[in-house]
Amino acid sequence: MNGPRLPVAIVGGGIAGLALALSLRDRGIACRIFEAAPILKELGVGITLLPHGVRELSALGLQEKIAAVAIENSESAFFNRFGQRIYDEPRGRAAGYPFPEFGIHRGRLHMLLHAEVVKRLGPDAVVTDRRCVGLDQGADGVTLHFKTDTAADAPPAFAEAVVACDGVNSAIRKLYYPEETVRYAGINTWRGVTRHKPIFDGRTYIRIGSIKTGKIVIYPIVDYPETGEQLINWVAEIESDASIPNDWNRTTGSERVLPLYKCWSFDWLDVEQLVAGAETIFEYPMVDKDPIGRWTFDRVTFAGDAAHPMYPRGSNGSAQALIDVRALADILARQPEPRAAFVEYEATRRDVTAQVVRTNRASPPDLINIRVEELTGDKPFENLESLISQEELRAISDNYKKVAGFGLTDVVTRA
Repeated sequence: MNGPRLPVAIVGGGIAGLALALSLRDRGIACRIFEAAPILKELGVGITLLPHGVRELSALGLQEKIAAVAIENSESAFFNRFGQRIYDEPRGRAAGYPFPEFGIHRGRLHMLLHAEVVKRLGPDAVVTDRRCVGLDQGADGVTLHFKTDTAADAPPAFAEAVVACDGVNSAIRKLYYPEETVRYAGINTWRGVTRHKPIFDGRTYIRIGSIKTGKIVIYPIVDYPETGEQLINWVAEIESDASIPNDWNRTTGSERVLPLYKCWSFDWLDVEQLVAGAETIFEYPMVDKDPIGRWTFDRVTFAGDAAHPMYPRGSNGSAQALIDVRALADILARQPEPRAAFVEYEATRRDVTAQVVRTNRASPPDLINIRVEELTGDKPFENLESLISQEELRAISDNYKKVAGFGLTDVVTRA
């Protein structure tokens, strides 16, 4: 893959990198993606695409294709660990948004985006088995250096500009911040998927309990009409003093998780049974990185998790990455000089995403569960309104939406 110099080289073929390639193509800007994995596969568990994220995918002409392999959420509901409903609200189009909110298998979304890149940009648009190990900047471009999965040298790539979309452990970011490490939240997390009958209407995003005593987030990501079942994504979280390596591919058995949810059996769900039914469970700590004061280094910039890794407590990481790459593509389309475009892009997105990172730490949506647990002394309640009103709980939810950029007015205005 030598050939002529590329206008834009994208390092990382995840959701951000693939969406950036599609956005650049729509604006007539040539690019190529360099991905470390030798083969792209349908991996992972579920993610939620919030309305402002779906807005960006809709602009790429992908909403209908995503809807065909996702589940559209209509409600978000919060419960204490005794199964009592403490707050609920409509979501997506049910709440008046012009775009839906989807639960989807991360691997399905990833492969859908990859297929679109190959279809629209051609089979050479994504070069796999290219682990970036360094770069050299010159007066008129950047030379990227790679190794293969076997540690052999791979041909270099030449570009006028480079965008790092290579995730929380970004190799490009590491070149500029060599001493930086991830920040551990003191919260350990397990993820799994389980085939199960629909819960409530089969379109509800559910949060039960708190990170203090055990929390689980549950939402459907695949319908199986032939059996009437769904693939249910669940995320278990609890505060812990012990840290484990940051590895999305670390698997464990259900015995690591089940003690958290023993006797969590409600008339509407047996949580212990749901967890025990998972074929594979991934275990990892909840981590992010402190916001940094600089993303752009001449002809190199960061996007998505490479720029602003955040705790997955507001379902907002993918949306912020999608907004990043659309904003960057828009700026490059009207400012073709990459160094100036990158400076403007960073000014547009850096402070906004830093605020989301901080809010995910301090005031995420599950603050609703924590607040109710504190007020009730972690006991079942008889009259929640005597302790906190629904309006106060709604204010917590609305404040997060405002900071994260998906308040109803924000999304409608920018549609």
